[in-house]
Amino acid sequence: MTGKREKMQLWGISIDRVNRREAMAVFHQLMDEPGCSMIVTPNSEIVMAASKDEEMKALLDEADLTIPDGIGLVYASKILKQPLTERVTGIDLADAALAALAKEGKSVYFLGSKPDGGEGMSVAQMAARRKEAEYEGLVVSGTHDGYFSPEEEERIVREINDSGASLLLVALGSPKQEKFIRRHRGELNVKVAMGVGGSLDVWAGTLKRAPEFYRKHGLEWLYRLIQEPSRYKRMAVLPLFMIKVIVTKGRKKNGN
Repeated sequence: MTGKREKMQLWGISIDRVNRREAMAVFHQLMDEPGCSMIVTPNSEIVMAASKDEEMKALLDEADLTIPDGIGLVYASKILKQPLTERVTGIDLADAALAALAKEGKSVYFLGSKPDGGEGMSVAQMAARRKEAEYEGLVVSGTHDGYFSPEEEERIVREINDSGASLLLVALGSPKQEKFIRRHRGELNVKVAMGVGGSLDVWAGTLKRAPEFYRKHGLEWLYRLIQEPSRYKRMAVLPLFMIKVIVTKGRKKNGN
């Protein structure tokens, strides 16, 4: 990635200090660069996992753009006196990228989510149909659900390459989606690959995104918990994350 950007450092992990407009500017740069660039969208949970997982930490370090997807990261940055400009969600960045592709005549490949989303289609196929209807000129050159074995990965990579897509959106959940991209980025012909979590489900209409009030106040996690109570164990990471941030601030203040 050409050019240097300001970054927030947290437990040896770098987060780009970008707003939505700046993140899109970086996306356009990456689309013009050789090879397959990787965009990652960490939240508090992912950063906590990476602080204990060397592979995930290396993956975040290797990314060409690391946006602050979680509101917890924004709060942490203020506590540590490294304020991030704003929260930049993965779904919003991916959506803006699709709008840009539609104008530029480039295509995208959707990989992930469930094989049965209803209406005889996978979630990825439903998301593709809706996004092509939303953005005139957008072409989803291929889709594949997220239920495949390791032995099938090489075939799926060939299908992605054969599709001619410029952008690959992977919805396998973190860290599986990021590790898939890292594992195959040397083989992929796409210009940019990005993990998008539950975005395909939202676009397909099988999962409802939090209303504006929740998004504006950083409470999307609460809305998701209401929709999916089984996520409560994952949500328990949030207070632990903030406690660790406060401890880190105390150590820095004491010079440790």
